[in-house]
Amino acid sequence: MISYERAPDVEAVASSVIRSLSLDYIDSSRLHFYRSKGSKARRVQARIHGMGRIWFDALGMQPHYIIEVISEEYDSLDQVEKEKVVIHELMHIPARFSGGFVPHKGKINRRSVEKMHKQFLERSYSLDVLS
Repeated sequence: MISYERAPDVEAVASSVIRSLSLDYIDSSRLHFYRSKGSKARRVQARIHGMGRIWFDALGMQPHYIIEVISEEYDSLDQVEKEKVVIHELMHIPARFSGGFVPHKGKINRRSVEKMHKQFLERSYSLDVLS
């Protein structure tokens, strides 16, 4: 049986990434973070969830996203790999923050995640020096 709990540690990583990379289109108030335990999924460290547009319309609300980390896979990663996992999931959020997803095809791959992570490290360092 899968259990879920909020993941403030993942939220902190995402907030740092969003701020450092100036991902201003991401509305952090509509981004939620959970850790699941008991998943049968293997080799999956995280996933992003959204709801179809009809749900937002029917419920009279704006789009929200949930980033779920799979405890059995994510928790054993070192900090750098955790950052890359979070960056990967954030890359699935389109610039319109519309509730849809950016597909992997041609856009989200190891190279693009590595490039964003490098920028994250450089800009984080710059922000730390300026503080």
